Amino acid sequence: MKTSLIFGLTITIFLVSTVQFTLAFETEQEPKPPQIPAPTPEPEPIRMPEPVPTPIPFPGETESEKMQRLTEENNKLKQQNTDLQGQISTLKNEKSRFQAEISELNDTIQSLKEVIMEQIKVMMDLLSQLKNILFEKIVSTTINL
Repeated sequence: MKTSLIFGLTITIFLVSTVQFTLAFETEQEPKPPQIPAPTPEPEPIRMPEPVPTPIPFPGETESEKMQRLTEENNKLKQQNTDLQGQISTLKNEKSRFQAEISELNDTIQSLKEVIMEQIKVMMDLLSQLKNILFEKIVSTTINL
């Protein structure tokens, strides 16, 4: 056991000394100078785009031509307005016609409801009479016995 202990201590001391030797060897080396980076070209500045000139809305148009064009556009819009007003009046007429039809249909439905209720009352009366007749025949036959 003593020999193995001495042998283990010897190997440990040997390993520690070799580690110290390698660390000392690495620390004694001189560092290399850093590499000089390659110069990069400077980027070109971003230029503002030149504004596009706004075109003249009606090039070469005189005052009389402008007046004539505007008058034509005005007449077209007036005609469209008249057409739309005609459509509005047509739609109003159709609406009133449909409302009249709806009120007629509602009146018809109401009268049909009244007829149906009357028919139901008649059926209930007939059913009650049938019940009375059947009950009387059954009771009368048992009483006669």
